[in-house]
Amino acid sequence: MLDSVTVRVSGKVNLALSVGPLREDGYHDVATVFQAVSLYDDLTVTAAAPGSGIRLTVTGEGVGGVPTDSTNLAVRAVEMMAQHGGISDAILSLNKGIPVAGGMAGGSADAAGALVAIDALCELNLGREYLAEIGAELGSDVPFCLYGGTALGTDRGNNITPALVRGDYYWVLALADEGLSTPEVYGRVDYLRDLASVEVGEPKVPDELMSALLAGDSERVGKALSNDLQMGATFLRPSLSQLLAAGREAGALGSIVSGSGPTCAFLARDNIQALDIAVALTSTGLCRTVKRATGPAFGATVIDARSIA
Repeated sequence: MLDSVTVRVSGKVNLALSVGPLREDGYHDVATVFQAVSLYDDLTVTAAAPGSGIRLTVTGEGVGGVPTDSTNLAVRAVEMMAQHGGISDAILSLNKGIPVAGGMAGGSADAAGALVAIDALCELNLGREYLAEIGAELGSDVPFCLYGGTALGTDRGNNITPALVRGDYYWVLALADEGLSTPEVYGRVDYLRDLASVEVGEPKVPDELMSALLAGDSERVGKALSNDLQMGATFLRPSLSQLLAAGREAGALGSIVSGSGPTCAFLARDNIQALDIAVALTSTGLCRTVKRATGPAFGATVIDARSIA
């Protein structure tokens, strides 16, 4: 068995997020297109002495609110892997580059990283498909974070089908000062739909988006971006509407709230335009900071593995 494994995991944006009606179990069926982007968390898992338990330390920007106990998804992933031949005692060192509570699946990415790390550390060879089944119990976004790239997600987003995509995509990501509660955003969407007497059908990804991705046409992709959760996020945080408008005025091909927010994602034509949009958004004072990223990026990947012996 190895002594230490480091895994790098990518954040994500949702290019489309269609939300169905509220189910009896409290969840919603969704149809979404994920794209992994080049903002990364690095998780190192080291085997610890028997009986020492699981210890987690977190570094990086905005990590003050990240839990380090058993409520952290990475810790929970290690606990779950112990039932599949993993270890019960480990030291976890997490360096975050994915925004915290930003709608970019940072916690889910860390869980995916922990699953891959334990699988490698203990030489379990469980395979991505089986790890995805375990990950789905931790969170709807975990399976995608294992695979990365660009993919279609159905059910709660946990059933993953790789999408045919051409080209590279340049993103500008505007990060907010405070996060938004995902359940609260979903609840607000349900409330607004009821208020407007909207008949909600089965979720579906727009055909025009899939066609644009297949063609590698970033302008068409920008026009086809969509997110049913955006109305809930902007209702709870009206400044997001101003931020989205500022990005469009700066020339973005498309603008969208990422997932349940509050991060806003802007698609640029190339890296030069992405820089111009980033400068324009920074000057608005409507966001905490702005980052640039490209997609599609990779899924959870071992970048270092060491053995003392």
